[in-house]
Amino acid sequence: MDEKLKRSIILDHYQNPRHRGLIDDKNYLTSNTNNDSCIDEINLMAKIDDNKISDIRFDGEACAICTSSTSIMIETLIGKSKEEAKKIVSNFENMIDEKEYDEELLEQAIVYNDIYKQANRKKCALLPWWGMKKILEKDDVNEK
Repeated sequence: MDEKLKRSIILDHYQNPRHRGLIDDKNYLTSNTNNDSCIDEINLMAKIDDNKISDIRFDGEACAICTSSTSIMIETLIGKSKEEAKKIVSNFENMIDEKEYDEELLEQAIVYNDIYKQANRKKCALLPWWGMKKILEKDDVNEK
């Protein structure tokens, strides 16, 4: 994917984030993640029905990278099974950490494939994914 297209996708998700706004529904699992070195703080809530992610919502204050990463993550994960979501999250983390990953799984999230070049931005991109990982782990505990 060329750099101009990547920037365009990131900017679109920053200016028009999808699924922004929390709702009052106890059927959602929640998480909060923040970056101690900047303003980024993301509140996530996800609804998992029959082992499938049916909805994810978010709110918070964050930079362009963090906000767009959250929006892209949500679009990527809604409709996926928990196992698929875990695999996608793991592959995203590997991509950011310059480890082996399956680019096909990441869909639009591939736009961050060179964010590792800006070490100070890695946490911005990872923050929402860490929050979603917490939610998936909470759901695993709830199932037991």
